[in-house]
Amino acid sequence: MTFADRAGAVSENRQPSVLDAGIVVGVINDLDAAYRAVQTRDARFDGQFFTAVTTTGIYCRPACPARTPLRRNVEFYPTSAAAQAAGFRACRRCLPDATPGSPEWNLRADTVGAAMRLIGDGLVDREGVPGLASRLGYTPRHLGRMLTAEVGAGPLALARARRAHTARVLLTTSDLPIGDIAFAAGFSSIRQFNDTIQQIYATDPSALRSHHSGRSVAPGALTLRLAVREPFAGDALLDFLASRAIAGVEYVDGRRYARTLALPAGVGTVVLDFPGPGAAAVVTATLRLEHLSDLVPAVDRCRRLLDADADPIRVDEQLAADPHLADSVLACPGLRVPGAVDGPEILLRAMFGQQVSVAAARTTLGRLTADVGRPLDLAAFGPEPDPRLTHLFPNPADLAELDPARIPGPRRRAAAVVAASTSIATGALRIDAGRRSTDLAAELVALPGIGPWTAQYVSLRVLGDPDVLMTGDLVLRQGAGQAGLPTGPTALEEYARIWSPFRSYAGLHLWRIAGTRTSNPMALPTKGPA
Repeated sequence: MTFADRAGAVSENRQPSVLDAGIVVGVINDLDAAYRAVQTRDARFDGQFFTAVTTTGIYCRPACPARTPLRRNVEFYPTSAAAQAAGFRACRRCLPDATPGSPEWNLRADTVGAAMRLIGDGLVDREGVPGLASRLGYTPRHLGRMLTAEVGAGPLALARARRAHTARVLLTTSDLPIGDIAFAAGFSSIRQFNDTIQQIYATDPSALRSHHSGRSVAPGALTLRLAVREPFAGDALLDFLASRAIAGVEYVDGRRYARTLALPAGVGTVVLDFPGPGAAAVVTATLRLEHLSDLVPAVDRCRRLLDADADPIRVDEQLAADPHLADSVLACPGLRVPGAVDGPEILLRAMFGQQVSVAAARTTLGRLTADVGRPLDLAAFGPEPDPRLTHLFPNPADLAELDPARIPGPRRRAAAVVAASTSIATGALRIDAGRRSTDLAAELVALPGIGPWTAQYVSLRVLGDPDVLMTGDLVLRQGAGQAGLPTGPTALEEYARIWSPFRSYAGLHLWRIAGTRTSNPMALPTKGPA
């Protein structure tokens, strides 16, 4: 088939564009606005929607540097999977599948948002569509209808697009054998892998690899570049992580954050190198994994830790409109909600952080990790393992069997930790990115020793809920007082309606305002949640 024939076939046989059908995606609410973003090559919308050109059969990111196509030849899709399902292949110039993900899935607490987060974590690769549907409480057929109606592609197509992106990254940045890459990306066979690469990139894996010279920089490690939306307040995020770093599990050294990972198939470590001042918002992740099949969930969890897919410009514009927050937004644009690589870990951190300083909670958790945390087999991670990463964070199953007397701190808290760990270990309580804030909060507060403050903190960090305001947090209320805002929980909650749906980010600014007495003007306070 000639190029012209293929382009004509795409145009004739394509599926209707989801945006053409009138579905609103992200901040794009009309097709003319979408096309203006393409004309101006506005990188703010990269990943929020994709442009497909019917005359070439190619789809791009809005900021693609290629010549702007005529409006009559452009269609818009909310996901790369939708564009691929319509018959378009990815542009080799702008690499649209390499953009940050849509912030829409951070904002949405509904089933579709939860499904997108679980697909990103590789759940379909591990448990199939039935496993995803069961996790969300729907039949596979009904879930497929919901996703197709909302994002233009079903769960299999969305997972396939995710696998293809992972495979392309590995082909162009690592020296892994092509067969290993296929299975690391989640494909079930080499044939499926080859067919997918051919369909999406119009080339074969070997040719795709030969076009790039990048390779892993460390023996036994995989190094990937994680794109983050700008502006990115990396210093503030590093400060938050540094003040809470548990010895043996994690550390911050300059602009580097490193930690151990408990993943679905095994364990691993990651080193995240943050960009310096004035550099592009790209975080370099160096992963060492016991099992390559854990690559997709490891990368997804790192992205959620960074809050990489947030829309900082939209957040900052809304919060800066409030004169009480304007100075903080101007001084520290692009604040991120610190995410999580493990849900149960955040719950246990929050429980140990109740009514104590961050330093005290960190010390207690360090002692518990040394006593109960599973040590890493450093030899399993190839040459030159990091000697500072020695333990995994304590596992709920291990804590559930522990005598409460061995848990440092008050007896009541120790009993609550064992009870919560037992619920997690037995499956009665599930804490992951696929939960909805209201459902998870209701289950948490029903457990002994867990109140609204703890439940909100878990929703903030594990689910990335952008609209949580922890009015029960003392340091947050101190920041509110310094900003000239009400300090009473009820009055502050009432005032904060103007910040919705970004009250989580407003809370970060209030923490920051409370911490501006430190030497680092961008620092979040070292008091507050653990």
